[in-house]
Amino acid sequence: MPAMKFSVSATTRSPRPGETDGEDYHFLTPEEFRAQIEAGGLLEYEEVYPDQFYGTLRSEVENRSEDGPVLLDIDVNGALNVKRSFGDEALVLFIAPPSLDELKRRLKGRGTENRESLQDRLDRVEQEMEKADDCDAVVVNDELDVAVEETLARIRRFLGL
Repeated sequence: MPAMKFSVSATTRSPRPGETDGEDYHFLTPEEFRAQIEAGGLLEYEEVYPDQFYGTLRSEVENRSEDGPVLLDIDVNGALNVKRSFGDEALVLFIAPPSLDELKRRLKGRGTENRESLQDRLDRVEQEMEKADDCDAVVVNDELDVAVEETLARIRRFLGL
């Protein structure tokens, strides 16, 4: 879907090896992130862990939407906030793991999490999965090719393509 533009999220977490500011995330300090909150510069945001914020800069969506639809890769709380703001102009797809055990295996395989951060992520996923039914649709990422095709089909239908 070449016309679709990807919105780069903002975060206060430290960059992982190989991540580039402005490409993977907009890396902000907690003070810079709070200033964006105060100025109304965020479409949605959440303090996921103490002083670890994630959010979508309004400027990202506004600038990219001039050229076509915008894809946001955000957590379920942020997605539901966007849905409340945009209503039927937004499609919220919940991408679910086939199971928590499989998600744990995948996260361990990435090698980006320590034991504590892995458990924090798994605990958070359990909470997020409780909100899956509030989304427009759920896509289970069991087989990647199947999940991608289902996701693209839902987006195409939404956009009338």
